[in-house]
Amino acid sequence: MNRNEKTASARSGAFVPHDLAAPIAGKPGGPLDGLTVAVKDMYDIAGERTGGGCPAWLATQAPAARHSTAVARVLDAGGTLVGKTVCDELFYSVSGINAHYGMPANPRAPGRIPGGSSSGSAAAVAAGACDLALGSDTGGSVRIPAALNGVWGIRTSTGRVDETGEMAMAPSFDACGWFASSPGLLRKLGGVLLDGEAVRAPVGRLLIAEDAFAEADADVAALLRDALADMTELPAAEGVRVGDPDGLDVWRETFRLIQAREVWRTFGPFIETHDPVLGPGVRERIDVARAVTAEQEEAARARRERIIAHVRALIPPGTVMAVPSAPCIAPKADATFEQLEHYRVRVMRIVCIAGLAGLPQISVPIGTVAGCPVGLGLIGWRHGDEALLDLAVALGRHCGRVG
Repeated sequence: MNRNEKTASARSGAFVPHDLAAPIAGKPGGPLDGLTVAVKDMYDIAGERTGGGCPAWLATQAPAARHSTAVARVLDAGGTLVGKTVCDELFYSVSGINAHYGMPANPRAPGRIPGGSSSGSAAAVAAGACDLALGSDTGGSVRIPAALNGVWGIRTSTGRVDETGEMAMAPSFDACGWFASSPGLLRKLGGVLLDGEAVRAPVGRLLIAEDAFAEADADVAALLRDALADMTELPAAEGVRVGDPDGLDVWRETFRLIQAREVWRTFGPFIETHDPVLGPGVRERIDVARAVTAEQEEAARARRERIIAHVRALIPPGTVMAVPSAPCIAPKADATFEQLEHYRVRVMRIVCIAGLAGLPQISVPIGTVAGCPVGLGLIGWRHGDEALLDLAVALGRHCGRVG
């Protein structure tokens, strides 16, 4: 398949049916001048309806009166918007399979899922349909598809990017994120979108989260450890068990309960009013979210406060923690519902670390196992997003490994 055919294929699978009629050109002369950008269908674009992966939601929306802040900044910086990408319905999945719009093809692992919920954005970058793509990350929705599609991705510190004009999911976890075809482009978009004061420090300590690595398949973990051993840009590694004393499954459950209550606050009124037809997996999770009690939420929030203090103490300015971006290569597209749920549980044990603590994390496309992409996750300190982006550029030469 040549580049034009590949790009055409990406447009048909990664972009929503209610896509832009034509690209929207940005202002000339900015830092993104000449670059193309796709946008997850959760960011308002003036004159367009925002769908959140759900046709029933889309049908209730009026065209946006103005661009979201992130989209406006991209255009002001010279980026050209080329389309709106498919995402998991109401962002409530990590598979990337949308029951209404289909599954964006994973260009780097044909026949396997792209990961979600920012599936179309990651697939579009991987296929060369755009240089950059906006996503969002509540429970791994940038980190997972970045790893499975073999592209660069970042979940930012919670609150570092102005979220005006974006659909919410679980607001205390929601974070802007994006994908890029190279680490330099990943960093360039950070200069456009990141707000507030950066907390800068040289990276002087590297932790390896041994309990997170224990969740990974042996061949994935081995590839990542070999890569880390060769990264002379990083200090010598120290092993830690980040989830002690509770264990990462307790952390995953803490995340799940709080997320569920916030999801129900966000989408519950719409669901009770319109009774939309939701896809497999999403419907079940929404039903579970409806049933989570205030008492369960209160207990989970108390645990979260302890987790935040613990993780932020482990990762102060100057420290980076290594984790697998995902525990295994992308599951096959025809995986059963039960197999995908098992995958989801394994993934959430890892991605909940940065999510609970509100910390930034990059995914480095480190190489392949059995011909499928594998991502290395690096978690930084609070508001250390810029340092992670600089680190991504420095580590770029270590990509391309074969496991």
